[in-house]
Amino acid sequence: MTELSLSNANRHTVRASPAERIAEGRRRARAPSEYAHAAEIYRALGDPTRVKIIDELLHQELCTSDLAEIVGISEPAVSQHLRLLRAQRVVTSHRHGQRVFYALDDDHVRDLLSLTLAHVRDHAEARAAG
Repeated sequence: MTELSLSNANRHTVRASPAERIAEGRRRARAPSEYAHAAEIYRALGDPTRVKIIDELLHQELCTSDLAEIVGISEPAVSQHLRLLRAQRVVTSHRHGQRVFYALDDDHVRDLLSLTLAHVRDHAEARAAG
């Protein structure tokens, strides 16, 4: 049995043979379609403008014109970004009178972006502290 030290937030030592680790990894594996869909979501999130749109939607539902003003791009550009985010079920929309309002689709999306932005902020603060 080989001992392998992992460097991560949990800082633990794995006391399993390579065969045991491989078997466990294979048991945990998901369907290829799940990995493909996850990659599509990350691709959708891989644009700074879309991240900014999602960050605004963390706090409140907004219509396209509000998002355009806040983010600083045209309404058609916002619509294109929202179309892609809707296709990946990152955002959802509902009509209120003449306007369409957008919100994050669910708490998973909210948690994912909140954690990502907290991670970025923590690392920036650590770098600034020296």
